[in-house]
Amino acid sequence: MVKSSKSIVLGGGCFWCLEASFQLIIGVVKVEPGYSGGKQEEANYDAVCAGLTNHAEVVKVTFDTTKINLGEVLDIFWAIHDPTTPDRQGNDIGRQYRSVIFYSEDEQLVTIQDSIKKTQALWKDVIVTQVEKLEEFYPAEEYHHDYFKNNPEKAYCQVIINPKLSKLRADFAHRIKG
Repeated sequence: MVKSSKSIVLGGGCFWCLEASFQLIIGVVKVEPGYSGGKQEEANYDAVCAGLTNHAEVVKVTFDTTKINLGEVLDIFWAIHDPTTPDRQGNDIGRQYRSVIFYSEDEQLVTIQDSIKKTQALWKDVIVTQVEKLEEFYPAEEYHHDYFKNNPEKAYCQVIINPKLSKLRADFAHRIKG
């Protein structure tokens, strides 16, 4: 890993969408899907989807701070999901799809709070994104890793992820890997 790297854990709907989006970004060195924010001591896809653990589907975004800062990572996060809908993103409904930011370093909290305040001005509805100190990150099962890259023909990838990636490429062209 790069010496100047930092990580943030973000939840904003299905982790497949977040992973595919952040993998495109210059300065992002790793994106790992997983689960955070629950009260159980372990998490797996079936238990999380059944609502048994209170975990959110999240991605751990590791980025090179010499190429992108946390504020810029958060700008992309706000652009790729709706932070005003509690416990849902589009047709994905449930506590596991909530908008949430898990920070691991106390100095990240100020950047997060400033970013929420700045972003709220862009939304008519109130941002409901939760902000919590990261307690635990459980990596998702291997078949969830690189899901979009490995399954581009799947209906979910075509109908849900592809339009998000197209919007991201248009809105953040200067940030997209070549």
